[in-house]
Amino acid sequence: MKNITVIGSGTMGNGIAHTFAQNGFSVSLVDISDAALQKALQTIASNLDRQVKKGTIDDTAKAATLANIKTYTDAYEGASDADLVVEAATENREIKLKLFKQLSDVCKPEAILASNTSSISITEIAAATNRPDKVIGMHFMNPVPVMKLVEVIRGYSTTDEVTKTIMELSIRLGKSPVEVNDYPGFVANRILMPMINEAVYTLYEGVAGVNEIDTVMKLGMAHPMGPLQLADFIGLDVCLAILNVLHKGFGNPKYAPCPLLVNMVMAGQLGAKSGTGFYQYTAGSKDLVVAKKFASPPAP
Repeated sequence: MKNITVIGSGTMGNGIAHTFAQNGFSVSLVDISDAALQKALQTIASNLDRQVKKGTIDDTAKAATLANIKTYTDAYEGASDADLVVEAATENREIKLKLFKQLSDVCKPEAILASNTSSISITEIAAATNRPDKVIGMHFMNPVPVMKLVEVIRGYSTTDEVTKTIMELSIRLGKSPVEVNDYPGFVANRILMPMINEAVYTLYEGVAGVNEIDTVMKLGMAHPMGPLQLADFIGLDVCLAILNVLHKGFGNPKYAPCPLLVNMVMAGQLGAKSGTGFYQYTAGSKDLVVAKKFASPPAP
């Protein structure tokens, strides 16, 4: 396996491309917008600079990584020679199904099609293709170059051979793959999202403020980041989408998203990427400032 195509150049896509390229793979990064691709390359270069400053790589390795990445706005041109395609498009069921149907027609028959989806059924995605046995989930964690976990999700028809290939490939990337079966939310988000949702409910019901909730979880449970800050980091729209998948998939009211989360997404307050969520984000500042909406202490 040598040629890797990554579909989508956003936060996850550029991180996945970075990781494969840094490990010597030829990467084709595909997006519908050339501007998005150029932004992704700038992000990758900036992250590589950070690695150089830390001494984890040198300038030669940085140059080699960037040389391993080519960009395309045409899926056929970018994916027709791929041994593996990793889809990292937006977390939208209809978009993914349409994309995988297109990829199954574009890619060579032996190519493996993987999705970085954090919640959408791999079995359903596979059913949209002409090769369900070669469709699998590769759920990377953000930031991809740093985080070790890859959740490898087997669809109903995914073969042992394809699963073994992706497990071994993940190890070659320096990751720690964990094989899981295809149920809503898999493992990571089935556990994480209810915790985030409960943290939002705790704020919504006035039990404590944003900083207080996150401090309890950081100091009391040794979490590196509080659940509300983490929700901002993930994107509140993504959290809501995953909770909706869990709620629909299991039919259990415990997965119903908190009304506050729903309202924040409708208002466009999506977290770090929009500049406001539970915290306020200012370009160039690393200070963690509670958003004005939640700055007042909760009523007793």
